[in-house]
Amino acid sequence: MPGTLMLEGLTNLPDEELVKRVLAGDTPLYEVIMRRHNQLLYRVVRSILGNDAETEDVMQDAYVRAYEHLSQFAGRSQFRTWLTRIAVHEALARIRRNQRFSSPALGESMGGDPMEMFAAPGHTPEQQVANAELRELLEQAICRLPESYRSVFMLRDVEEMSIEDVAGALDLSEGTVKVRLHRARRALRKIISERAGNQLTEAFPFPAVRCDRVVAGVFQRIAAITTA
Repeated sequence: MPGTLMLEGLTNLPDEELVKRVLAGDTPLYEVIMRRHNQLLYRVVRSILGNDAETEDVMQDAYVRAYEHLSQFAGRSQFRTWLTRIAVHEALARIRRNQRFSSPALGESMGGDPMEMFAAPGHTPEQQVANAELRELLEQAICRLPESYRSVFMLRDVEEMSIEDVAGALDLSEGTVKVRLHRARRALRKIISERAGNQLTEAFPFPAVRCDRVVAGVFQRIAAITTA
């Protein structure tokens, strides 16, 4: 896996410039792309599959698929929208292969590694516990949404993507996105909406150790492709 120092100073480049450089042979820059979008892909794939271990597998599948077809990115939409569409398609393909269409039930094990909790500096132990409990309550409520609502809600309200980008990522009309988003919000109980506040953007975190694991796995598969 490329070293961090080697990528220093390049992390602020826009996606489109990184894509050009990767296509020109600077493959290590693909790490910047992955680390930039890992949280987004984790959240959207997790919202579809409801399983941590499978989510990481599908993320790797999506990144490898995107790498193999990077030259097809035409720039007609944002790169993250294009990448998210690939991840969504990979997740849905995994569901079809597994013939597992039911959403996770309330209280079902999240699976995989435990999610790390990051409390804001200065919070008391009591506040940290309260925040953790609130986030757990919020995550459970989101997991109970139907998948078609859950993915829309995750992209729009958690990742804060625009309606247009969500529609592009999920291959839906903007009208359908708005309807599903409205129903998703209504399905989440009023008390959740009132208490969530800024905890919403911290839900379903993707900690560094898992980010490293996905990046390393993708580069191993890319190396196999380029040496084949």
